[in-house]
Formats: sequence, C-alpha cells, structure tokens
Amino acid sequence: MIKSMTGYGRGTAAAATKQITVEVRSLNGKQLDLGVKLPPALRPAEYELRRLASATVVRGKCDIYVSVEDTAAAGASRLDASLFAEYHRQISEAAKDAGLRLDDGAALAAAIVRLPEVMSSEAREATEEESTATVRALEVALSAFDAFRAQEGAVLLADMLARVGTIGELMTQVEPFERARVPAVRARILDNIAAMGLTVDNNRLEQEIVFWVEKLDITEEKVRLAKHCDYFRETAGEEGAGRKLGFIAQEMGREINTLGSKANDATIQQLVVRMKDELEKIKEQLLNIL
Repeated sequence: MIKSMTGYGRGTAAAATKQITVEVRSLNGKQLDLGVKLPPALRPAEYELRRLASATVVRGKCDIYVSVEDTAAAGASRLDASLFAEYHRQISEAAKDAGLRLDDGAALAAAIVRLPEVMSSEAREATEEESTATVRALEVALSAFDAFRAQEGAVLLADMLARVGTIGELMTQVEPFERARVPAVRARILDNIAAMGLTVDNNRLEQEIVFWVEKLDITEEKVRLAKHCDYFRETAGEEGAGRKLGFIAQEMGREINTLGSKANDATIQQLVVRMKDELEKIKEQLLNIL
C-alpha cells in the first residue's frame, strides 16, 4: 500500500490526575528527521517514544508534541512568597514615583501572580504510570497518523496511475505519424537532390535512405516505455515503494527523451512534450510518497 509522507495524528491517555495528549505531524523528506517536544518530567520516556515513532514514520520530517494537563482540582503549583513581595514592593514604589494610587489591592495581587515565576510547579520526574500513558497516547496518535497517510497515499496513487495511463495513450497516438515519416523523409531527400541537379547512384541512395530510416526507428523506445509503465503499475501496489517508483520514473523519462530526439516530426514532438508534462507531475507526486 502506497502512503503519503504527509500525515497527522492525535492521541490522548489518562494517568491518575494527568491528561496526556500526543500529536504527530509529518512532511516529506529524503531521510527520517524526528523531533520530539515534551515536558521535562517526561524526558526519560523520550527514547521509547522515538523508537516507536521511527518504526511507523520511516521517512520524512516528523514532529511529536506531548502536552500534560493536570485534571486535579488543585495542582502542584506553589507561590513564591518572597518573589511576590519583591514584585509588590517594586510596583508600589514605581506607582508612588509616578504619582499613581493603587486602590485595588486584589487586582494588583492578581496581576502579580501572573508575572513570571511567581507561581511555579514543583519539579519532579514522571511516574511510571504517566510514562506508560504517554506511550499509550503516542500509539493511538501513530495509528491515526498512519491511517491519514494511507488515505492521502491512495489519492496520490490514483493521480499517478491516471497520468501513467495518459502517457500510454499518447504513445499510441504516435504510431500513425511514425509510419508517415518514412515516405516523407524519402520524398524530401529526392526533392533536395533534384533541386540541386545532382546525379546519384540509386543503389547507394537507397542504402543511405534505409540507414537514415533505421536511425529514426523508435520501436525499441516505445516497447521499453510500455514495459516501464507496466512495471510502475505493478510496483505501485507494494508498500514503501516510493524510491523504487522514482527510479522507474527516471527510466520512463529516459525513453521519452530518446523518443523525442528521434521524432523528426512536429506532431510527434508535441506528443512527447505532453508525455514529459505528465511525467513531471508524477515526479512531483513521488516526492511525497513513502
């Protein structure tokens, strides 16, 4: 199954008075670039989170965000009384110097409490239950994340296969113009010889025309391109085939380029340009395929 490298998943789990939420977000990238942002208390669980995420994400730029909410009626926050008093002193002096009156003491106290470090949580390590809940939340998030990528991958795959089909249709449109080239080339050579008033050896002339026509033959390129298109469709059903499909697309491009260099016909060249356009769009989609 083809999967996109772009994905999102969210999972939650409860542990005593804690509600733990994990979000997983990813974008395309050549290698795995995994970032984990979590509270200091959960740092000991980071290795296990990275191990689990790496197995699912595989490739791409991925960020994992872990947040913890205290659901208890009263949390572990405490007031730094000395810092509160110092803020109150400085504010009172500044107000006095500015000629201001601080009539509402409750409003001032509420404002001071919101200042940095006045209220702080006691530092502690996460409990085993909290670490286990974090891992459980990550597993839920990764499951949703993987489902999201599979859904996105199905959309990308349908688009690419449609474009491969278009390349095949354009290739069949080349055939009538391909057959018309030989008499056209022959007539052009004979007209040029007649216009210059040259006398030539007809046997030698026929040999040169045959040689020229062989150089223009694109049968081999068409056969190889058709095989590459078939191989692309077969490989598209494999899981984690993004890189492999990229190599196949390169081979398809090589055959299309050779076909264009041998075209010697304006209409065939136009068809080749349309094939290249479809292939470039396939390559753009492949940049986001796992």
